[in-house]
Amino acid sequence: MSTKLKFTNTARSPFFSTVRQRVDAYFIEKAISPHANGAMWAKALFFLIGYGLLYGLILSGLFGVWTMLGLAILLGVFAACIGFNVSHDALHGAFSRYGWVNRLLGGSFYLLGANPYVWKITHNIVHHTYTNIPGHDEDIEVAPGLVRLDRQDTLRPWHRYQQWYTFPLYALASLSWVFRKDYVKFFKSRIGQHETSTHPRKEYVNLFFSKVLYYVFFLVLPFVVLSLTWWQILIGFIVMHLAEGLVLGLVFQLAHAVEGTTFPLPDEQGNIQEAWAIHQLYTTANFAPRSALAAFICGGLNRQIEHHLFPKVCHIHYPAITAIVKRTASEYGLPYLENRSFGSALYSHFRLLQTLGRVA
Repeated sequence: MSTKLKFTNTARSPFFSTVRQRVDAYFIEKAISPHANGAMWAKALFFLIGYGLLYGLILSGLFGVWTMLGLAILLGVFAACIGFNVSHDALHGAFSRYGWVNRLLGGSFYLLGANPYVWKITHNIVHHTYTNIPGHDEDIEVAPGLVRLDRQDTLRPWHRYQQWYTFPLYALASLSWVFRKDYVKFFKSRIGQHETSTHPRKEYVNLFFSKVLYYVFFLVLPFVVLSLTWWQILIGFIVMHLAEGLVLGLVFQLAHAVEGTTFPLPDEQGNIQEAWAIHQLYTTANFAPRSALAAFICGGLNRQIEHHLFPKVCHIHYPAITAIVKRTASEYGLPYLENRSFGSALYSHFRLLQTLGRVA
């Protein structure tokens, strides 16, 4: 994109300064850090240790093929949960006040087969700045041409059925990440508004070295140590990533592609007619905010409104600051979108896909 996007309407920006002051006051009043607490560290260790145990059990070769397949599925789910609960906070600098701790835990993203450096560009910089803006936020580009989330895209005959075939496509997201997405993003000259024509030399090494290591640990090593055929190893690897991709894809889409969220377009001068924080409220939705299970599994991504406004606050604190954000939005006459449950959010996403598949 050649036109630089700008957020305007600064007259409404006092909302953000007010809610930020109130959230800061909450942490001061409670005398607590906005970073990880004991419960957060316990949860991180649960998923990291669980991931290691599952991987070890698979390599032990002590189980039959159907049990091994079940362990592979569970390993994929744990990988997604590490992404939600450990990598995501760390890569935002929210897990710890110490940069080296965040960098160390951010490296857990390699366990998903993904690259932390590329993610920080596409997600932290581009998605969080230009949320739901077609042509700029690449996180909403699920499968260009196949899935239509932008009303400006040409309506094709097959889009009429996208509410049915899009969900299986989410399951392919992790495989794409491992074998395609990171390479494509890394070598693009621009991602959204961000120039990516050059990278630090070490990131070239990290990209290829980490990918090779991942292929070795999840394809070569199982073939060497297990009495399984190559096609059985491949099936286990694919099934693991189908589980991982489905969990990742659903959770991320339910925050921005549901009924009520908007996909605003800039004017000819590249202006978005809202202040940045207001834009986040119109383009983001929470789901299952009262579910302890959703909070544990999704790593705060079920409270995306709080995350987008305060990405450097650890997600373990989102339940506490939700009331502050919601009350302040109401005071300023701003929307606060949420679906009461995971199921209702899923159905809302289904209906949105259905609508966009039939309305030009």
